[in-house]
Amino acid sequence: MKGFLKKGAISVLIIVAVLATVGFYSERQVSAVDRTTYRNLKLFTEVLDIIEKNYVDEVKSRSLIEGAINGMLKSLDPHSVYLTPEMYKELEVDTRGKFGGVGIEITILKDVLTVVSPIEDTPAFLAGIKAGDQIVRIDGQSTKDITIMEAVKKLRGPRGTKVTVSIMRENLTVPLEITLVRAEIRVKSIRTRIYDQNYGYIRIVSFQERTASDLRKAIQDLETRAKPLKGLIVDLRNNPGGLLPQAIEVSDIFLKSGIIVSIKGRAKGMDSRALAKDQGDEPVCPVVVLVNEGSASASEIVAGALQSHKKAVLIGSPTFGKGSVQTIIPLDEGNALKLTTAKYYTPDGRSIQSEGIKPDVAVKLVKPADEKETDELLRDNQLKAALDHLRTK
Repeated sequence: MKGFLKKGAISVLIIVAVLATVGFYSERQVSAVDRTTYRNLKLFTEVLDIIEKNYVDEVKSRSLIEGAINGMLKSLDPHSVYLTPEMYKELEVDTRGKFGGVGIEITILKDVLTVVSPIEDTPAFLAGIKAGDQIVRIDGQSTKDITIMEAVKKLRGPRGTKVTVSIMRENLTVPLEITLVRAEIRVKSIRTRIYDQNYGYIRIVSFQERTASDLRKAIQDLETRAKPLKGLIVDLRNNPGGLLPQAIEVSDIFLKSGIIVSIKGRAKGMDSRALAKDQGDEPVCPVVVLVNEGSASASEIVAGALQSHKKAVLIGSPTFGKGSVQTIIPLDEGNALKLTTAKYYTPDGRSIQSEGIKPDVAVKLVKPADEKETDELLRDNQLKAALDHLRTK
């Protein structure tokens, strides 16, 4: 927090120095802005005072102010939220790959709580919850106007406890009730297989603290087992994302040079670019990347980078389109703001936000004959198309 305040103080000094030189017109503009902000803050304090003195029940000013902050952030976008100390700690849990819950990544899409993707081998995945499902109720309570952090709090809980979600999806006329038994979610980010002796398959489930290092080991293992390795399939389907640095490192494993991702924001100093480095061990075999509507955020950064540099052919369906950057800004008393501060752009300048990444080869998911089949990620025709594509190289 001290570092953040220090940066803020430096920024204020720079602004003051600039204002001293820009002339009368700019000074009038700044004064007008200040007066407008002051009037609005005065209105806020007046309403706060009236509520505290006249509301039918006694209310605490802290609760009112936090409610106002939540309303202010909700007017921005679904990913900007106020974090209580409890929520702040909960947010840090995700990156460790171990937590108690049902195993789904969620977002607010068109004002509706929506599943980005289920995490493999978790209660939600095994129960058949799918990317794009809309969660309309949790334990009988409507999710209308719920925030992401409120939903996370409701869905997570001790191992062995139950939670019931009501979901809507295409072709359903009434919500489908699904009762899930919470489990300890342990996410193993990398899984591998070999097909036809010479084709490696790597499944990246999410981007955690060790994903890039585990991926390097997985590629080395496949190169040892497959003699030679004629092609590589990187499966990013239903990967909800995770840590940005890991997405950059994973992309760098395949690239020798060039931009991996650009980050552009409104605040000074937010714009940046991540560049690939030639480490001399990049895979030389043809690469196919599998994507679908459940591939989001960090997954889209990797898919976009490899597609833009023509290092891989993307097969599947358009990705989710979650391309905004959230910055965690610690506050006093252990609270924090998670604020959207920038957007991701692919190396060729495409915005990921709302657009997603379009595959080079569009292939729709074919449902397995047995609706309870849980290994569909390895059995559908997207994987078959990937293998066929590699064999023709």
